[in-house]
Amino acid sequence: MPATPPPTAPRPPSRPAVIARWLRRHFGFSRVETRGFVVLLLLMLAVAVLPVLLRPADPVYLPAADQQQLDNWAADLSKRLAVSDSVERQRYAGRRSYSADGASRYPAVAQAKLAPFDPNALTALDWEARGVPHFVAGRIVNYGQKAGGFRAKVQVQRIYGLPDSVYQRLAPFMQLPDELPGRSDYAARGGNAPFASAAPSRFPRKPAHLQPFDLNLADTTQLQQIKGIGRGRAKWIVIRRNELGGYVNEAQLADVFVLRDAPDLVDSLRKYTFVAPGFVPQTVNINSSTFDELWPHPYVGKPLARLIVAFRKQHGPYKTPEDLRQIKILKEENFAKLRPYVRCE
Repeated sequence: MPATPPPTAPRPPSRPAVIARWLRRHFGFSRVETRGFVVLLLLMLAVAVLPVLLRPADPVYLPAADQQQLDNWAADLSKRLAVSDSVERQRYAGRRSYSADGASRYPAVAQAKLAPFDPNALTALDWEARGVPHFVAGRIVNYGQKAGGFRAKVQVQRIYGLPDSVYQRLAPFMQLPDELPGRSDYAARGGNAPFASAAPSRFPRKPAHLQPFDLNLADTTQLQQIKGIGRGRAKWIVIRRNELGGYVNEAQLADVFVLRDAPDLVDSLRKYTFVAPGFVPQTVNINSSTFDELWPHPYVGKPLARLIVAFRKQHGPYKTPEDLRQIKILKEENFAKLRPYVRCE
């Protein structure tokens, strides 16, 4: 007879089987209910664990990479500004330009020695040779031709754009009376009587002798007393003053957009206004101001405001306002304008 194999020992139940048996015995579940309960537990465990496993890792702050990106942005912006400046210079290379006092920046006409002269006998070049800006010299000649000649110095003084300082220098040499003949004199010489009485003017006469006043305390009514400054220009001068936080010198008037093409008006404003010695404008704290608080300032703008905030986050608070020089897009002349309006606290 063949030998019978020895009996094998029974295999112990697996751990899942033991757990399933314990669940059926403890809760009285059937096999199907036990499987459903186990599946439900697994689903609940997956819902609790998967969001943690699938959550993206927190970004790692790399100062070197951020600094490199900031430098690249600054270099790109500097390159664009350089290209823009060169394009503007080429565009206006053939045009005349004038400084704030009305003097031409092109090679000046040879200046003539001042001597008594007849304004009706001068050409535009003759006026330029006596220090009159180019764009005003042609205007004087055209006005004289259309008016049939100048009869008094006051007619020359009223030419739009003629700086008052230039007129005061030339007036003693003009061979003309100071004022036009009065209407009563005109009537006595046979003029038409109805024109002897002047009709009332709709516009108030500007004062002939105006005392200089503080530019940071003047309102629009006081500014309108200056010849050539109307309600609109006076309003924008005050608006610009409020945006800046106060004028620190009269040269800033040339930046007001309604005065950029009127150097003669800037000259008049400089003559009749002043900034009080020791005046301190309103300043902005560059260590605590947000982007929205920085960019509206006329000397900051959005690109510079972003870089001021980014530089502060990367390198810490500014120690002195001179630290702004480390921002590459901030040119030296722009920093000089901005310096009085910033502080570090």
